[in-house]
Amino acid sequence: MKRLVVVDSNRCVGCGLCAYACTNRYGYVGVSKSAIHVRSAGGVERGFVVVVCRACRDPPCSRACPVDALVPRKGGGVVLNPSKCIGCGFCVTACDIGAVMWDSEAMKPVICTHCGYCVEFCPHGVIALEEVG
Repeated sequence: MKRLVVVDSNRCVGCGLCAYACTNRYGYVGVSKSAIHVRSAGGVERGFVVVVCRACRDPPCSRACPVDALVPRKGGGVVLNPSKCIGCGFCVTACDIGAVMWDSEAMKPVICTHCGYCVEFCPHGVIALEEVG
């Protein structure tokens, strides 16, 4: 089992290629359906913050889901069962780091699958996929 990790956020230049890659992998354009986001840490001098699921062992987003649509994943993180999701958004507010994104069209969360596709597009080695035991 693998998980996505932020190796060195100081190397991030804010290009957003990771977010575009994530969205594009699922056939969309833009970043609105991306499970990874890059935001400013407070101006160019302060750098950027990569916001992505950190694969919690006891995910608060899963605990907050009243219909068990977010199932804990082996190795950390969660798997979304979209047919069970009722669109309440409790998972978004429960995530301590703001890594549960929201698809306002589908009215469902956007959950990182830890596939590593975004890693291939990061030109500065900011993110990586690592094996977890």
